[in-house]
Amino acid sequence: MLKIYFVSLGCDKNLVDSEMMITDLRKHGFVLVNEETEADVIVVNTCCFIGDAKEESINTLLEMAEYKEVANCKLLVAAGCLAQRYHEEIRTEIPEVDVIVGTMGYENLAETIREALEEHAGVVESLESIDYLPQPLTDRDSMSGGYFAYLKIAEGCDKHCTYCVIPKVRGAYRSVPMENLLAQAKHLVANGAKELILVAQETTLYGTDLYGTKSLPLLLEKLSEIEELRWIRIMYCYPEEITAELVQAMKKLPKVCHYLDIPIQHGSDSVLKRMGRRTDQAQLKERIAHLREEIPDITLRTTLITGFPGETEEDFEILKDFVQEMQFDRLGVFSYSREEDTPAAEMPDQVDEEIAQERRDVIMQMQQEIAFQKTQKQIGRVLDVMVEGRLPEDGVYITRTYMDAPEVDGYVFVASDWNLMSGDFLTVKITGADEYDLIGEIVEEE
Repeated sequence: MLKIYFVSLGCDKNLVDSEMMITDLRKHGFVLVNEETEADVIVVNTCCFIGDAKEESINTLLEMAEYKEVANCKLLVAAGCLAQRYHEEIRTEIPEVDVIVGTMGYENLAETIREALEEHAGVVESLESIDYLPQPLTDRDSMSGGYFAYLKIAEGCDKHCTYCVIPKVRGAYRSVPMENLLAQAKHLVANGAKELILVAQETTLYGTDLYGTKSLPLLLEKLSEIEELRWIRIMYCYPEEITAELVQAMKKLPKVCHYLDIPIQHGSDSVLKRMGRRTDQAQLKERIAHLREEIPDITLRTTLITGFPGETEEDFEILKDFVQEMQFDRLGVFSYSREEDTPAAEMPDQVDEEIAQERRDVIMQMQQEIAFQKTQKQIGRVLDVMVEGRLPEDGVYITRTYMDAPEVDGYVFVASDWNLMSGDFLTVKITGADEYDLIGEIVEEE
């Protein structure tokens, strides 16, 4: 009985791949362990989206390699995006790695590991075409804690933004068949998930390749029929692809959270054009105004990049004005990461990294003030929240509203002597707030 220690790095979409791998390994008789020192095999599901992610992945592989010397580890497996993109470099630069599994190779992971154990020499690779779509397991185990789970509805991307490597490591856009997604969702909910978070490189194009039309509204309708499911949250919506049908589905389906994650990247038209984005500032403003008009209580999250090649002081001032005017509810900022084999890496007028980071910090400071004003306006509201955990020394429960995605947004802290369980839903009245989090008191227990 082989023991596996698993490390999952990177985004929530990578986490779903990790869950697929772990579920498959368990089916093949492997046992998951919580300590590196106990493992016969260590698997690192890597990320290479930006420079920091590559560095973390490489450092983690080197750290795990030490257990081949000081513990029982027989094999070190590099899987995922870094393994796909840099498999030749890994072979030569990190010789401690025994198995390399690409982004689409998880179906064969158990077989590949057994083959490597029998080979006793050389690196064993499983590198499927990046345009292949593995059959997602419908009985996938969630690693997120049980009360929320991610549902990856598509793989790859066709947008080819000039700064992004995703199409080179994940391939073209491929939707997961709806029947598979519904089976996954029912399994996850049957095993305790109260919230499903729909993710992909882009969720808004779901179904166009399979069904000839944008099918996210229909998927939301089908998911809403799962009885024990309480919340459905949508992430990674490209603004130009948000349809009237999607907005109406959000309005009419009570389980769909009035929350959208819309990564827009910038507010200056010249920067947006160089990024290869499909919208300009006027279109972004129109789309955001329409969403807020149709769904007045909607929470909008976005991400931005500062220091993109050619970003001038004027571009940055435009971005600042745009952020101030749009008043996003949730906002994150990355300083530009120059990625090889992308058009942006070869562009002239690369911005100094220190300037890019300074600009990032300025926007984040602006957003902190906006967020504080937003949270103050929540005082007095009565909201349903889901219990995430408890701070026993304070007698306080950690909860979330529909306005908050797990791990990236804020919390509501609720004092109570009641014996509540993670996944329980409560109705609370908001009584206080700081920059990102709220304080509430229980109105009633469901």
